[in-house]
Amino acid sequence: MNKKMMLKMRQTFSEDSWVKPYMAKYRKLLYLVLFLGFMTLFCGSALMFVSGYLISRSASLPENIMLVYVPIVLTRAFGIGRPTFRYVERLVSHNWVLKMTSDLRVKLYRSLEKEAIFFKGKYKTGDILAILAEDIDHIQNLYLRTIFPTLISWGIYILVVIGLGFFSIPFALMMLLMLAVVTILMPLVSVLVNGARMYAQKTARNGLYDQLTDAVLGVGDWLFSGRKHDFITSYEASEAEVRDYDEKIKRFDRVRDFLVQLCFGLIALAVLVWTSTVFQGNHGGGANWIAAFVLAVFPLIDAFAPIPQAISELPIYGDSVERMNDLPKIDDSADEASERALGLTEEVFQELQIQHVSFSYEETNKTIIDDLSITLAKGEKLALLGKSGAGKSTLGKILRGDLMPTAGEITINGIPTYEFGDGISNWIGVINQNPYLFDTTVLNNVRLGNIKATDEEVIAALYQVGLGEMIASLPEGFHTLVEEAGGRFSGGERQRLALARILLQDNPIVLLDEPTVGLDPITEQRLLDTLFDVLKDKTIIWITHHLQGVNQMDQVIFLENGKIEIFGTPTELLATNERYQTLYRLDRGE
Repeated sequence: MNKKMMLKMRQTFSEDSWVKPYMAKYRKLLYLVLFLGFMTLFCGSALMFVSGYLISRSASLPENIMLVYVPIVLTRAFGIGRPTFRYVERLVSHNWVLKMTSDLRVKLYRSLEKEAIFFKGKYKTGDILAILAEDIDHIQNLYLRTIFPTLISWGIYILVVIGLGFFSIPFALMMLLMLAVVTILMPLVSVLVNGARMYAQKTARNGLYDQLTDAVLGVGDWLFSGRKHDFITSYEASEAEVRDYDEKIKRFDRVRDFLVQLCFGLIALAVLVWTSTVFQGNHGGGANWIAAFVLAVFPLIDAFAPIPQAISELPIYGDSVERMNDLPKIDDSADEASERALGLTEEVFQELQIQHVSFSYEETNKTIIDDLSITLAKGEKLALLGKSGAGKSTLGKILRGDLMPTAGEITINGIPTYEFGDGISNWIGVINQNPYLFDTTVLNNVRLGNIKATDEEVIAALYQVGLGEMIASLPEGFHTLVEEAGGRFSGGERQRLALARILLQDNPIVLLDEPTVGLDPITEQRLLDTLFDVLKDKTIIWITHHLQGVNQMDQVIFLENGKIEIFGTPTELLATNERYQTLYRLDRGE
């Protein structure tokens, strides 16, 4: 089991496309961090080494203060150097990690945004919470607590062995083996024993996210069914499992830390015996070096002691990296396409093409859109009708680039809509059934369409949609609070405010997704008249479920089972198509 885990972890890190790229991107800062960390530990050990020599030499009552002047200067230098290097190393390492995790979060959000529409079908909400709440922090700790300390410690390890080799090769080899227990054997045992427990603990904790998410989203059902105690019992059992893993991990950590300290005690004793043998009989104050070498061992604990704990956490990081690598890959070419969509004017738009588009959801494999082809030139207006489930809303999502067709493509001026990313909002404006209005002023709500718009431009848009005089007559005028979700205004007025936003956006294409649902017939007709009058120069795709106002469209399409069943101008269809005539009479209540 542990062998499989190690192989899986190795494969995960070797195929990683999330963490490794940033090591190359910020490699100069990475090298600086490693150098500063090395210098911090070097200065700490050198400080103790020189201090030991200085104390021992001073105790032998030197004839002249100049005999210990150099150790005094070095003690001050290393004493100042250690906290200085440590402070700078912390600044640089955290700067490096924050740069990396900042890019990582942007990449994560872009990846999630790309598949936002599939969240319910592809991902558990608990898994997404686990990524956002823990995995980014784990990746951050991967560097601060594992990679940096381990690389720095190995560098010190090599330097210590080489340095001792100048005095005694046999003793250097012995230190090579003794330090290997702390730097290699202990970390390996920690990964095999505690690493598996940490991985299981993280899996159990992620299960808690799933349970808690289900409970929050379905809290009403738990309460209404009278089974809240069942949920609490189940959740407490899962929590107990996590706590059990936590206790086992801490118990192992205590035993391992004791063994690490014991190893350093043996190393210090070995250094004391060796220096006593080598230097005790030397003339010229050779015994002064005994304290220097022994004291120099203790700062090494700061370098080597964290390695077993840090390495044991690798399975957690591996799980986080694997989870993030399973997310959708980001195509940088989409950024280039998005750039092409910025700063475009209506005059640039020429044609929207729906070319042999088909779509089906992976979960059900049911075809929603089946080989659909439509072409809309600039200024054309299309009514898209059909009963519920016919594919109208799905086609609207594909038009905006929220969904990618399983076959065919939708293009604006030859560019597939999904490639525009956020830039699609420069092309297609949307007025849906329930436009959201925020609890702020009318001016601020409408200005969402174009945050650079002046008050005069916003007010002009409100007059265009027929709200200017009414809002101007209110006590607070255009600074009237809309209230949460637009509660201050009626349904028709909320739709007109949304229309004012679209006017400020000045999109060449406007998608009307059943904006009149829930309105009475008179208000509906007035809103439609306003919409088509204000948007007369725009290309319009109107998703609707009935025929009121359809005579103002250039083309009418009736979808059924994802296919075009009726197509033509309103006049032609009313004159020649029997099914359209039936629908028209039913819609008018005749």
